Amino acid sequence: MKRFATLLALAGLFASPAAAQVVVDAPAGQVSGTTSGATRIFKGIPYALPPIGERRWKAPAPMPRWQGVRAATGFGPACIQPTPKAASVYSPTVPLPTSEDCLSLNIWSPRNASKAPVLVWIHGGALLTGSSREDLYDGRRLAERGIVVVSINYRLGALGWMAHPGLSAENPKGLSGNYGLLDQVAALKWVRDNVAAFGGDPGNVTIAGESAGALSVTYLMTAPPARGLFHRAIAQSAYMVTTPELKRTAYGLPSGEAAGQGVAAALKTPDVAALRSLDAQRLTDGAAAAGFQPWGLVDGAILPEQLVDAFDAGRQARVPVLAGFNQGEIRSLRILAPPAPADAASYEAAIRARYGDLSAAFLQLYPAATYRESILATTRDALYGWTSERLARRQAERGQASYLYLFDHGYPAMDEAGLHAFHASELPYMFGTLDRTGPLWPRIPDTRREVALSDAMVGYWASFAATGVPTARGAPPWPRFRDARTVMHFEKGPSAVPNLLGAMFDLNETVVRQRRADGVAWNWNVGLAAPVCCATPTR
Repeated sequence: MKRFATLLALAGLFASPAAAQVVVDAPAGQVSGTTSGATRIFKGIPYALPPIGERRWKAPAPMPRWQGVRAATGFGPACIQPTPKAASVYSPTVPLPTSEDCLSLNIWSPRNASKAPVLVWIHGGALLTGSSREDLYDGRRLAERGIVVVSINYRLGALGWMAHPGLSAENPKGLSGNYGLLDQVAALKWVRDNVAAFGGDPGNVTIAGESAGALSVTYLMTAPPARGLFHRAIAQSAYMVTTPELKRTAYGLPSGEAAGQGVAAALKTPDVAALRSLDAQRLTDGAAAAGFQPWGLVDGAILPEQLVDAFDAGRQARVPVLAGFNQGEIRSLRILAPPAPADAASYEAAIRARYGDLSAAFLQLYPAATYRESILATTRDALYGWTSERLARRQAERGQASYLYLFDHGYPAMDEAGLHAFHASELPYMFGTLDRTGPLWPRIPDTRREVALSDAMVGYWASFAATGVPTARGAPPWPRFRDARTVMHFEKGPSAVPNLLGAMFDLNETVVRQRRADGVAWNWNVGLAAPVCCATPTR
């Protein structure tokens, strides 16, 4: 017995400090988290009632205050998403546990924080996959810079974004779809009401996201229900694409309600009751197999109009913005680019046929001599480059500080895999999670150069969230975009370069304006996939 008591005493002596418990009493209820160094960590806190049963395809409902102390020491499950068919560079280390009961968030807070800036992270994944629990999104490094980091789940796929006439009929305003966006709004309201208990300032909130998370940032910037819930925005690889409308065909896209009817027909479900009776995973897989693509829907209320129209008219949230994209976006997303022709001559002939008066300008930016690279660059710029610069321009026009970047960094394993600066490759640098990438992600070397770049990006992102001005110790100043159209170029290290992107924006803006005038969708159908109908710009 004496020996056993001694062993217990030694076990207590050497217990990991990461296991220390901390309890916070928030308006939502008491939660128990853990500490790691100078950071308090709370995982899997529910911010809304589970959207299951009759609450499937309804706006998220607030949770009443819970009784007792809720353990917040483990991540909540990811929202239901299609069963993976093949591994990719984005595959997690272990499969994500999923559930329809998934509306939770996680918090990393500096110990003893008081009125600290808040960054709310919205994960990517085409509104179809992903989760706030992914290793890349660990918020500790940002918390060490004085930021309260909140990462959120939101409904995905058909469960989060599908509309249907039967669902619209249930709604007092005749609306359906956009449930995932309403989840994001509900999470921001939870942050407004509760984050002060965790040391955060509800009056200093930055929304941030990458890919579909950045698309969500632009949705939130134009969504009236989100107005006033955030004060700055970070959009990494956003895409201001054509948005389907709820009730009518527009720009050649079927209405959201028609898309939902197509899912119901494919699943042989005659009405909403039958859809609600389906197993969530079967429904999600069936909708994906039927070709359902989740998007926000222009419904006149949650998303009042096309994103491009809202930003042109100045009806978006007037907040400072930090936006940018990656040089190799399409290297890991080649499905978004059309197949290459047999040779350079075929490429040039196709471009001249499709772009008419614009073909000379197009071929100067995307030359035939390097047509395989040009194909990737065309899709990259039409989706991510044009959107990033448009965000910076439009916010600057409305008197808001805007900052633009190009992530163009490579390292041996990445470049040898043909993935130089691929889509999302900036994430481990700006989160400081260089050692937390997935099994198929090209391994980042543990070198001084990589750490220095990450330190700079963590600093820029944290200071922007804190003050609206991105600065980093030992790194160059980041001028506003309006100052000579300056772009922060993250290559070997950060460097501020005036007019780095040249004529890219002007060409793509001209094409988009023509497509809009002709009632044709924009962004996806570019380069070799461009319609001949829109070749000549409006005079």
